[in-house]
Amino acid sequence: ALQVLNFACAIHLFSEYVGRPSLMEGPSMLPTLADGGELVIEDRLTYRIFPNRLARGDLVTLISPLDPQRLICKRVIGLPGDVICVDPTGEKAPSTEHVIVPKGHIWLSGDNAAYSRDSRDYGPVSISLIQARLYARVRIPLFKPPPILTM
Repeated sequence: ALQVLNFACAIHLFSEYVGRPSLMEGPSMLPTLADGGELVIEDRLTYRIFPNRLARGDLVTLISPLDPQRLICKRVIGLPGDVICVDPTGEKAPSTEHVIVPKGHIWLSGDNAAYSRDSRDYGPVSISLIQARLYARVRIPLFKPPPILTM
């Protein structure tokens, strides 16, 4: 029984602090991630050791600014100090509205803007909400962990 408990603790520590598979669901990251569910590998270790290595274009998982009980997936569009056009599509804000991303924050967007709730809705996001950077997409539908919504 002690070996099983040790193994369970090791799995938990690995998935919490190093990396883990996750299932992404929802339309906001189309076409990058499939709406019906896409298995990805989260890199939690690199981000914890080197939090300043976030780059524009990275896909990240984070605690939702609108619902702290949910994890979501978005693309990093702006880093601290960047000047960002709030909504280039003009759907949620005038296309001429710009914001400077404050220190300690990033600007996030879903790839499918029409179906995404992102920084256009809730503004710059605290870097402290970031949980991991997506490392890889897995195309083998063998394992289905709890979903992380992309909306």
